[in-house]
Amino acid sequence: MTGRKALVLHGPNLNLLGTREPGVYGRATLAEVDRMVRDHARRLGWRVECRQSNFEGQLVDWLQGAEREGFAGVVFNPGAFTHYSLALRDAVAAIRVPVVEVHLSNVHGREEFRRQSVIAPVARGQISGFGPHSYLLGLDALARGARGRSTPRG
Repeated sequence: MTGRKALVLHGPNLNLLGTREPGVYGRATLAEVDRMVRDHARRLGWRVECRQSNFEGQLVDWLQGAEREGFAGVVFNPGAFTHYSLALRDAVAAIRVPVVEVHLSNVHGREEFRRQSVIAPVARGQISGFGPHSYLLGLDALARGARGRSTPRG
């Protein structure tokens, strides 16, 4: 790994945390989630930079630049892009830093369309269903030496 710094990426609609479907996503705001993530990273001896975008291309640019910016890994909640963004899937597959896909809700226990991730086959792993703690578990995975990517299923 290139250092002890992680990039945390939040995809579309995550800027609405706390008010958007609180029964599904909880009442914590994005600022509160980011604060939890930063505090947890500090306890692990890591630094994090948290970013959110509703734009697919911006997320692609951030993924592609992760290694160049010195990030050792990425914790990534692609939001709705999880299910259909081949551009994000290809960006994750193209980079050398490990990516852990995370979701606040248990995507496998929800609507059928949410059960399919185009990101998971090229990510180091996927964590879902633990609310904001999914991000903390993603950081734990990076801190414990998640290296490379899993082999794409096919």
